[in-house]
Amino acid sequence: MNASTKPSKVVVIGGGIFGVSTAVHLALLGVRTVLINDGPLANGASGRSLAWLNSARKRSDAYHRLRLAGIDRYRTLAVRYPDASWLRFDGGLTWDADDAANEIAEIFGYERDLGYHAQWLAPQRIAAVTPGVDASAVTRQGAIFNPGEGWVDLPSLIGTLVEEFRTLGGEIVTDAGRARVDVEGAGVRGVITADGTRRDADAVLLAAGSEVPAIVAEAGQHIGDATPVALLVRTKPIRHPLKAVLNTPRVAIRPTPNGGFALDAAWSEEEVRVKPDGSYDVRQSTLEGLLREASRVLEGNPALEVEDYGVGPKPIPGDGEPVFGELPSISGYFVAFSHSGATLGLIAGELLADEIVTGRRHPLLADFRPERFSAS
Repeated sequence: MNASTKPSKVVVIGGGIFGVSTAVHLALLGVRTVLINDGPLANGASGRSLAWLNSARKRSDAYHRLRLAGIDRYRTLAVRYPDASWLRFDGGLTWDADDAANEIAEIFGYERDLGYHAQWLAPQRIAAVTPGVDASAVTRQGAIFNPGEGWVDLPSLIGTLVEEFRTLGGEIVTDAGRARVDVEGAGVRGVITADGTRRDADAVLLAAGSEVPAIVAEAGQHIGDATPVALLVRTKPIRHPLKAVLNTPRVAIRPTPNGGFALDAAWSEEEVRVKPDGSYDVRQSTLEGLLREASRVLEGNPALEVEDYGVGPKPIPGDGEPVFGELPSISGYFVAFSHSGATLGLIAGELLADEIVTGRRHPLLADFRPERFSAS
């Protein structure tokens, strides 16, 4: 960080998990913090995330380490809230399609070599390890069960963190419209909301989801953007034994706190049409297709019904890796822009707050700095 003194006031833009988590950690460090959101809290990607807590399959070593730290913080949180219906560690089960791209054997070896807890299960062994799966839907190459994985309901978590933030004296401003970061010279001065209200600040964290690249561009900065549209369907509650997160070739499934399921799939997102006015057209056939694919992999092939769904941008940086930290040429201007918001949410907030307050760049974030997108 360019600043050499502890900031007396920080404004956080964004009411999703990155913004709320960082705001709480700033307040814990004794910094006067204001959290601003364009609408109600959790109205963006955090409200429509599968929120699978994992570091499964292949990624860079640095990204794997950061995700493991993220999962560790959730385990600490689970001790604080042992009866929470919104945070569970019942494992994750993954299988691939029966084709030449099936990587189950390779991924099992890779995860085992990393020390990432993994079990390779033939279809007939799954029921004895994790309940609720129709074994006939699992391809002949088998599945990988990762016992240490889990899921979180992000809106519920955000509500819990907000209570703590308010107790610590934090201020929350919702329905503020699109905020603008006020930059003067090589530093930030504060934030200006859509109605022209100005809030001075010594540092600003921009955690506005898919809007981050466009907002930093207003200050002449560039962050690569590969944000697609995401669709998350939530089903009505049913009685069913599934506890693990399922990641299958045609659908991903996790339980929800009310006894339903959350569903998503790459193919379903590709069927969403963006209208000229920026709204989204979700076909009934897409929703029915997701329900059908989910039923096919669940024990008993239950009849599922849509309770509601969320659709909108899913923040993904241009190179797929997280973007955390201070912009290279604007002192006090920090950003948080990443996929895997659930897994990284708690650890990112902790590390960003520490950087903002102490000026020390944390080594866990070294590979994820925004300056990698700067022109060479």
